[in-house]
Amino acid sequence: MIPMGLQGLQMRTFILETLRLYSPVYTGFIRDIGKEATLGNVTRLAGLQFHILINMVHHDPKIWGQDIHLFKPERFSEGIAKATNNNSTAYMPFGIGVHVCAGFNFTIDEAKITIAIIIQRYSFTLSLGYVHAPHPA
Repeated sequence: MIPMGLQGLQMRTFILETLRLYSPVYTGFIRDIGKEATLGNVTRLAGLQFHILINMVHHDPKIWGQDIHLFKPERFSEGIAKATNNNSTAYMPFGIGVHVCAGFNFTIDEAKITIAIIIQRYSFTLSLGYVHAPHPA
């Protein structure tokens, strides 16, 4: 059950973009290759492991555009499918498919509540010497 007013908070795009840039699962997934498979022009042999690095996928300019290092919550304003150029499997901060974390939506709601409480109780100012310098992938 979602608390009253939580759906009205316009923070989902902010949270989704934060999770894209700073995924809680940095290393990704490891899958065993059951039989020989070709991916692009590379053949993977049976018995090997295949690593999917989430941070690399979340910073791929072919999916997200050339502004991948910029914090742009508006890229999610029309949903995950539109943000990923109709490749919604490219967004996986909590896993993907049948392996997605069951608490993903709960976590988004918790983040909304936490951010709302922090904004209500505190005020923020940037230091005079602040320079925005995000970390590259």
